[in-house]
Amino acid sequence: MPKINRYVDINEVEREAKKDYIDRHSAFVHCESTATAGETFAVTVKVGEEYAHPDDTDHYISTVSLYNKDSKLAEATFFAGSLGGQDKKGNTTVTFNVVLDKDAEFVAHAFCTKHGLWESDAVAVKVA
Repeated sequence: MPKINRYVDINEVEREAKKDYIDRHSAFVHCESTATAGETFAVTVKVGEEYAHPDDTDHYISTVSLYNKDSKLAEATFFAGSLGGQDKKGNTTVTFNVVLDKDAEFVAHAFCTKHGLWESDAVAVKVA
């Protein structure tokens, strides 16, 4: 099983380089806290909040996946150059539209071709 890296609060990290490393690889789930059953619900996953990730040919974010508890809901695949190419940086961002019928707990995974798999914190959504 691959090692799964997790975000830690970068405000508690002293070294700037370590803050950059943690943040730029971490997936962050953004969505409303409530949804209506049976209706399309947008969930955006952004890799990196404060720092941008490289988009080099050998170092880029290749996939972003969205899970509801143990069920994979969606996955987006990216290729080197999707954020501008060699020596460019950016934040891989994708919005998944899902339909929920009960409460959800979203977790996202981002895969860096150089630093492996990174998992977001869980985000709970109530469905009415």
